[in-house]
Amino acid sequence: MSTARDIAADVRSGRRRARDVVEEHLARIATREDELHAFNLVMADAARAAADRVDRAVAAGEDPGPLAGVPVALKDNLCTRGVPTTCSSRILEGWRPPYDATVVTRLVAAGAVVIGKTNLDEFAMGSSTENSAFGPTRNPHDPSRVPGGSSGGSAAAVAAGFAPLALGSDTGGSIRQPAALCGVVGMKPTYGGVSRYGLVAFASSLDQIGPFALDVADAATLLEVIGGHDPADSTSIPEPAPRLLGELDRGVEGLRVGILTELCGQGIEGIAPDVRARVDEATAALAAAGAVVEEVSVPSSTLGLSAYYLIAPAEASSNLARYDGVRYGLRVDAPTTGEMNTATRTAGFGDEVKRRIMLGTYALSAGYYDAFYGKAQRVRTLMIEEFAAAYERVDVLICPTSPTTAFPLGAKTADPLTMYLNDVCTIPSNLTGHPAISVPFGTGDDGLPVGVQLLGPARAEPVLFRAAAALEAAAPPTPRPAGAEVVS
Repeated sequence: MSTARDIAADVRSGRRRARDVVEEHLARIATREDELHAFNLVMADAARAAADRVDRAVAAGEDPGPLAGVPVALKDNLCTRGVPTTCSSRILEGWRPPYDATVVTRLVAAGAVVIGKTNLDEFAMGSSTENSAFGPTRNPHDPSRVPGGSSGGSAAAVAAGFAPLALGSDTGGSIRQPAALCGVVGMKPTYGGVSRYGLVAFASSLDQIGPFALDVADAATLLEVIGGHDPADSTSIPEPAPRLLGELDRGVEGLRVGILTELCGQGIEGIAPDVRARVDEATAALAAAGAVVEEVSVPSSTLGLSAYYLIAPAEASSNLARYDGVRYGLRVDAPTTGEMNTATRTAGFGDEVKRRIMLGTYALSAGYYDAFYGKAQRVRTLMIEEFAAAYERVDVLICPTSPTTAFPLGAKTADPLTMYLNDVCTIPSNLTGHPAISVPFGTGDDGLPVGVQLLGPARAEPVLFRAAAALEAAAPPTPRPAGAEVVS
């Protein structure tokens, strides 16, 4: 399948029509979407109309932009004007946003074609995309397995060839973990590096929008388009998006790489031997390319999971209070306002969302605030300090993205704690606000993709992409899912 860069170059030069590109991807969607359920909504007619606008611009001698004619899939928690935006929850039934998220506006301005809204764990709460009110998404490499979560639909869409690019959101690993399980590149930018305006909030101090792509260069291209300051987002960093594509060929000679010992199995349990073996091979590849490698300890990284599952539910319990049956979405009528609120939330929220609302409300309640939420925030501060000390010694850190390869559907749904452990390697970057990227690096013993994670300090995207490109160049081939190349 063509890269997004190839498609855009061909469309801009007139060698290909954007309409033909869209039709090819819609044909690919038709072959496997019923099996995989990557999308909540395929926007076929809107995509054709957008492609026609790109073709008219090219015919008129205009440059539609760096993503001219490139189909992009959007996680269904990104607002799209006049298009259902559900967060895979019944409680947003019938809601059509009156505005576009900033990232959507920037995609369209760059000539991209939105091809659909992808499935996710309800309100981005999950690690397998099994918590969707509309049913699970399946992994294109093995449909009996999960694609990861919460952005599993976006990861599956890119892996299956439904779109060369997709956007997801990452609150505790929700871009990087599904990217690893589906064998694609997934990147969480620095907090504030990409506007959150129009992203339906889960945990506001943790959420970040980022790219999925088949290769590192496409991910860099997409991040350059969506990044940069947005006055509509009060947490947006007041700086332009970093230039990334020029960094990819610089190599890693002299780059200092730290093996994050605690997240490579020496501080936490559950890192599978085959995953650890791929990380060891990736580290050796970077060393062979000229990087200086050493072990680095960040003791507080083992506390990230515990802190996250107090902070994130606490913020969610506040953010989700707006779904009351009054202003938008589902309303279940009842004799009194209080009963209507209760009936609406009972019917509208799924089990995992209810679980996290209750956890968060408890953690914030009088008498427990200091013992739980306050302590978690102190742990977060400790993590920020310890990671800052680590980055004085090294430029980037390396560890697994996910402890295992993709697991079978239903294998962990009965035990929330086991499910939460899937995020143990990705959560630290959300708590610190730092960027991190997952790069495919071979397969596990089961033949399924393994992702290796690179972490860096705030605003270190150029260095991370430089290291990621070197890692990609040294990686064993990752098999493409069945049908990813087929176009009818």
